[in-house]
Amino acid sequence: MRPHRRFPIDDVSQVGEARRAAQALATELGFDADAAGRLALVVTELGTNLVRHVGPGRKAELLVGPDVARDGGPPAVQVLAMDQGDGMDLERCLRDGYSTGGSSGTGLGAIRRQADRFGAFSAPGRGTVIATRLAVRGERTSVPARPAAFDIAGLSLAAPGESVSGDAWALRRDGTQWSLALADGLGHGPDAATAADRLMALLGEAAPGLRASPAAFLDSAHEPLRSTRGCAAAMVALDEGGTSLRFGGAGNVIGRLISGVADRSLLSQHGTLGLQVRRLQDVVYDWPPHAVLVLHSDGIVSRWSLADTPGLLQADPAVIAGWIARDHLRGRDDATVVVVRRHEGP
Repeated sequence: MRPHRRFPIDDVSQVGEARRAAQALATELGFDADAAGRLALVVTELGTNLVRHVGPGRKAELLVGPDVARDGGPPAVQVLAMDQGDGMDLERCLRDGYSTGGSSGTGLGAIRRQADRFGAFSAPGRGTVIATRLAVRGERTSVPARPAAFDIAGLSLAAPGESVSGDAWALRRDGTQWSLALADGLGHGPDAATAADRLMALLGEAAPGLRASPAAFLDSAHEPLRSTRGCAAAMVALDEGGTSLRFGGAGNVIGRLISGVADRSLLSQHGTLGLQVRRLQDVVYDWPPHAVLVLHSDGIVSRWSLADTPGLLQADPAVIAGWIARDHLRGRDDATVVVVRRHEGP
C-alpha cells in the first residue's frame, strides 16, 4: 500500500493542492464522478476548517492516501485532518447551523454526510483528529446486521524527501482467521520498500495454515528475503470470537495492547528477516475487553502514552492511528501505525 501524502495547511491555497492529489488518487482507483465530487468536497471542507479555526503557527495538516484493507470492500481514499489547536466541541460542531467562525455552520455535518465513514476526536488544548473514508463506488456503505469481528485501520508515511515508504502492512482473511503483518525495510527509499513489499507478497501467497502461525510464517520468509536488504517485521493471528491473539516478531516493530487500565507490550525477538534471525516462536496474549491493538514501525517514538486523552481509545481506529502519528512521529524515517479493535459479543 502506498504511503499517505502530507499537506501542511497554513492558508487556503494549500487546500487546493491536497484536493488535486485526492482527485488524482480517486481517478487511479476508478471513482465515478459522484464519488470524486464527494471526495473533493470533503477535502475542501476539512482543509478550509483547518485554515479558519487553527490558524498559522500551530500544526495543522491533511493526510490523503489509499484505504483498501479495512473491511474487505472495494478500494477507498482516506482523508485525515489533524491539528494541535485549541480543540472543539464535536457534538455541537456536527450540528448544522453551529459555527464559531462566522460561516453557515454546515461544514462538519456536510463532511459526515458525504463520507462513507467518519470518525473524530478532540481534546481541549490538544487539538483534533478527523478521519474520513470514501469508497470507490459512490454507493453508501450499508450498516451490516453483524459487524466484522475486527475493525482495522492504518496509515503509512514516507520518510522526508521520499515518494515511497520502506514500511508496508497488509491484512489477509481466511474464513474466521485474520492475519495482519507490518514490515519495516532497513533504511528507507525504494530498496527498503522492495524488502517490505516482498514480505507482504509472501503473506498473500502463504497457505492459510502457515498464516495461522506468525512465527512459522516469518521463519518461512527469511530465506526469500535474502535477495533484499532485509526488514524488521511483526505479525498477529486473530481468530473471530477469540479473546487472545498470537504474535511473532523480529526486530523493532512495536506491538501493544492498550486499554483504560492496562498497557502491555508484545515482545519481538532480535534479528532482521533476510539477514540474521534466530528461530522465532509464537507468543499468545490475552486480549482484554475494550483493549485496542497497536502495531507501529520505529518511525514512531517507542515511549508514548494515551493516558492524558481519556476517551480516545473509544474513537475510530483511523482516528487513534492519526493521533499517534500526529504527536509521536520521529520525522526522519518512514512511519506506519495500524490499530485494531475487537468487537465484543455476537
